[in-house]
Amino acid sequence: MIKNLVIVESPTKARTLTAFLGAKYRIEASKGHMRDLPKSDLGVDMENNFEPRYIVPKAKQKDANALKKLALTAENLYLATDPDREGEAIAWHLRELFGKGLIDKKPKRVVFHEITKSAIEHAFETPREINYDLVDAQQARRVLDRIVGYKVSPVLWKKIKGGLSAGRVQSVALRLVCEREQEIKKFVPIEYWTIKVLVKTPKGDDFEIELDKKSSKAITVSNGKDADEIEKSLHEGKYIVDRVTQRETSQHPKPPFTTSTLQQAASNRLGYTAKKTMSLAQNLYEAGLITYMRTDSMALSPEAIENIRKAISSKYSPDLLPEKPNFYKNNSKVAQEAHEAIRITDFEKTEKDVAAKFTPQHAKLFELIRKRTLASQAKSAKLSRTGIVVKNGDYSLKASGFQIVFDGYRRIWGVSDETDVILPIVEKEDLLLEQKINKEQHFTEPPARYSDATLVAALEKNGIGRPSTYAPTIATLMERLYVERIEKRFMPTTLGFTVNDFMVENFPKVVDYDFTAKLENSLDDVANGNEKWQPVVEQYWKPLEAEITKAETDAKRIKIEPEKTDQKCEKCGKDMVIRQGRFGKFIACSGYPECKNTKPLVEESTIDCPTCKEGKVVTKRTRKGRTFWGCSRYPDCEYASWTNPVPKKDDEESESAKEEKQED
Repeated sequence: MIKNLVIVESPTKARTLTAFLGAKYRIEASKGHMRDLPKSDLGVDMENNFEPRYIVPKAKQKDANALKKLALTAENLYLATDPDREGEAIAWHLRELFGKGLIDKKPKRVVFHEITKSAIEHAFETPREINYDLVDAQQARRVLDRIVGYKVSPVLWKKIKGGLSAGRVQSVALRLVCEREQEIKKFVPIEYWTIKVLVKTPKGDDFEIELDKKSSKAITVSNGKDADEIEKSLHEGKYIVDRVTQRETSQHPKPPFTTSTLQQAASNRLGYTAKKTMSLAQNLYEAGLITYMRTDSMALSPEAIENIRKAISSKYSPDLLPEKPNFYKNNSKVAQEAHEAIRITDFEKTEKDVAAKFTPQHAKLFELIRKRTLASQAKSAKLSRTGIVVKNGDYSLKASGFQIVFDGYRRIWGVSDETDVILPIVEKEDLLLEQKINKEQHFTEPPARYSDATLVAALEKNGIGRPSTYAPTIATLMERLYVERIEKRFMPTTLGFTVNDFMVENFPKVVDYDFTAKLENSLDDVANGNEKWQPVVEQYWKPLEAEITKAETDAKRIKIEPEKTDQKCEKCGKDMVIRQGRFGKFIACSGYPECKNTKPLVEESTIDCPTCKEGKVVTKRTRKGRTFWGCSRYPDCEYASWTNPVPKKDDEESESAKEEKQED
């Protein structure tokens, strides 16, 4: 007879809990869901109020029988799965799996958001019943996703090609990426000029002012001729200081991480994909190093705040502590404030401690969370900002500067490379002497393609999906070959564009932003006990059913034409085309399947090979799809590098750097 049986999801979590609970508890892992919808068919009774039909998959039957045997002989049963909808559903499925033999035992549901001694002890002292509202919310999502996948995907197979898929969140995310690419293609650069003047103060100090207004109205210089005329007018006029302003501003710390902001910061600062970030965070959570990583809450427990303030005082300086703790309000009406934000659990642990037991990637993510945790409870930074407005006839020119008076939270969190811009002291009516006028031509740039960070932000802004769905959604788009990641940016493939165009034309409801966002809110209402799940599914299914019927009869079949090249097949003489495979693009014979000649797609640059100086640097891919750079003369020259050797312009700021500044 087992006194206390505890069931969690993962073996790692089981091992960590064992260290806290000791020999009195036996801890087993379900390894995820024990029951699920069948893969062979829809598994949802569409005529009987969308009743799901759950089975125990063959691969799970042995483990399920063993767990059931243990559960029926245990004196006390604790279901300690994760503290979210998915975890609640796993607990419910386990209860259903064990059946009537557990009626008298009433398995206890224990919930904790961090795997620490105090949190575990409190959870086992205060068990609760299974929350059936959360279970219903998870069932509704699972049923909806199954209906879209099993009802819409076959239409794609019939009208485009086999192996394609549609998804409730996936298809809307694809639309975002495709529409951004269409914006880029349609973008027409607009010429504009900046005019800056180097001037000298009466005391002999130089500084630069920039053209801002004409006759008190903002001015845009659109061509070189206008720039020349303005330059002439400035030469003929006098530069007189019109206004000097100085004010102190505060720069407030960011809240502790939620799932989406962690994914964004890890993408910007560490270059991690959303999928990688969540995988690393899962490991850190199960090892008891951070709190639960699927959350949209910005809240911190009183105990955590007290420990954070102690850590700031001891590890940095007491002068960084505000008089009262910082509190953050989540504007999302669906945020689960009973949860905590993502934070570290042990304030004595360092990046080196984590690196000793895990990979450097784990350590870097832990350090990012540690810094954000502490910085969120530090004082605001104080900046002194100076503005100078200079008049020259009808024209106004300005200069802006700042000094960091008090670094505050920035001492912990850090910022992008940034130095004080200190302007010289001038007085109103001072006459400034022109030293040099610099005119520079520019062109407006198209919007940037989505990165992991910006796509997650766009999904969140539009109310599409929830924290736990962002990483798997992006991973699915990649796996389905709907998008490819080029220099950490998502670009739709020909297949992705084709699928999106078909979905927009034939399934407008499925890919409608507002419709999807309203559905997400309804699902959250189910979780909060304000709605029943079947009517929510019904409201989604009715318009979808009509779209499926119409698409099956009216939609035209689409043939995806491969991208042409100017190369001929050396085996059969037919044209070679560019095709998309599992590991990216490659060149293949258009005579396939009769001719199966293929070769890698090589993108050549104008950069000379740094080793032999004779070949050019070309972009290649490994068998697993990883990009590297090599010499076009291979195998005569064996130069190869994981790092892109193509130099970037010094005056160009990378998009990732811009995003990092926005994040800061």
